[in-house]
Amino acid sequence: MFYTPVIPSWLMKLNPSMVWKMPVKDKELFLTFDDGPHETATPFVLDQLKQYDAKATFFCIGKNVQAHPGIYKRILDEGHSAGNHTFNHLNGWKTKNEQYISDITETAKYVDSHLFRPPYGKVSPFVAKMLINKFHYKIIMWHVLSGDFDEKLSPEKCTENVLMHSKAGSVIVFHDSTKAWERMSYALPKTLEYFKEQGYEFRAIL
Repeated sequence: MFYTPVIPSWLMKLNPSMVWKMPVKDKELFLTFDDGPHETATPFVLDQLKQYDAKATFFCIGKNVQAHPGIYKRILDEGHSAGNHTFNHLNGWKTKNEQYISDITETAKYVDSHLFRPPYGKVSPFVAKMLINKFHYKIIMWHVLSGDFDEKLSPEKCTENVLMHSKAGSVIVFHDSTKAWERMSYALPKTLEYFKEQGYEFRAIL
């Protein structure tokens, strides 16, 4: 599995219609969590965010919102934002455009949001253009990838990925999922503590 913990500037410039970083004037960071809601990981994340008075954005899989409506409600009730992450966590490079858009539309029945993040960061140029121009979605990518989904990565290295590369305006990816649990549950508290001590605020993407 190849990935880079920080997105190079040339890639961001190559896809300017997508959001990679947020424009900020102050020391602000943007935590995002993919693949929930999850019965264990999401409540843990919410408890950690509350402890540090931090807000975040949750890119939710439609079938998981359907399965855990109470946890999804808690996300919104506690002042966080949510985004569409397809209903079945589809790979946009391996799925027909019509099926992919239908999956997003199905998720919209459960996730009322203009924010969208493609699973794996993979979406066809045709679908991306349609989502932006026809459906008025804002496609949120990322600047820093924690790597918490990588089972070969140590929790310490996952933490280092975030602490070393995040800067004002960074959109940071974690996952509230079973697969990421060991690394995310270690790295998230340390991330919150470190950047709060540095005077950063954590904001939701709206």
